[in-house]
Amino acid sequence: MPIEILLGFIIGVTLGLFGGGGSILTVPALVYVLGREPRAAVTASLAIVGLNSLSGMWLRRSQGGVNWRIAASFGAAGMLASFATSQISKQFTSSTLLIAFAVLMLVVGASMLLLRPPQPSAHVNALSPGVLLAGAGVGALTGMLGVGGGFLIVPALVMIVGLPMRQAVGTSLMVIAMNSLAGLLGHFGEAIDFAGIAVFAAAGIAGTLAGTRLAGHVEPDRLRRYFAVLVVGLALALLYDNVGRVL
Repeated sequence: MPIEILLGFIIGVTLGLFGGGGSILTVPALVYVLGREPRAAVTASLAIVGLNSLSGMWLRRSQGGVNWRIAASFGAAGMLASFATSQISKQFTSSTLLIAFAVLMLVVGASMLLLRPPQPSAHVNALSPGVLLAGAGVGALTGMLGVGGGFLIVPALVMIVGLPMRQAVGTSLMVIAMNSLAGLLGHFGEAIDFAGIAVFAAAGIAGTLAGTRLAGHVEPDRLRRYFAVLVVGLALALLYDNVGRVL
């Protein structure tokens, strides 16, 4: 039980600080530390990260850190795609899913380190093709890989939509909660460890609130670099552990 509380809190801090990263830590933690089967970990991750994201979004909303129009359109497109792809994970082996997860993380992390984000835009059309396509793409990955999508949503909102980093983080938390709910509905009927999820999520909510407050004291560019390094590091670790199993 203590290890679940510690892991949940650390993951919550990451989610509150960066507006993403919850799933890329939750799935490996459930599989490698707590010994959960990968598909069960995917389902549990959706519930845990969704609850954590709601708590972080609730705090940021009072600080003007959530763009509700973008969250609604981006999230709605993502929910439809997430539900549609939630059954795809059953067609692949566990190692294949984790390798796909890692490759995606590596590409996104490297992009955040190497590419310069555009200047933030004060007026963004919430129904523009870029917003809707980006939302659908992230949602599809949420349902298929069990990720809340924050490590993709934040870069998309900054690099494609043009939101300021701090607003992208708050908006991401709302979208993650929406996508996680849709993905969880797609896994309805599977065995779920409600007790384990409750402990993990409670610790995660405390961590998310702490991380959200901490984010206000860190420069946005530094936040982006730290998050990118975290994503790349974990991706390399997952590849190292799983590539040999499918070759």
